[in-house]
Amino acid sequence: MNHKLLAAVIAVIPLAGVAAETGKPKGPPATPAGQSGSFDALDANKDGRISMPEAAADPKLVENFSTADKNGDGYLDNAEFDGAAEPPQR
Repeated sequence: MNHKLLAAVIAVIPLAGVAAETGKPKGPPATPAGQSGSFDALDANKDGRISMPEAAADPKLVENFSTADKNGDGYLDNAEFDGAAEPPQR
């Protein structure tokens, strides 16, 4: 009987991996190097903010991320994102 239980557990293990992946975003949307993506496109998990892993799809945004993150929370909201796209004012 232990062999049957072991065989059943082994048969179910791959299904657990499939179930764990369901509903997860497959990573940030790809954008061509050097081109800015839209806020909605970069917000892969649709939580209303862009994290550094999500920003990684846009190399220019990664360069400006810490400067654009005005409140220092590690995320860019829509206003911070819009500010990062504007040229610096003198």
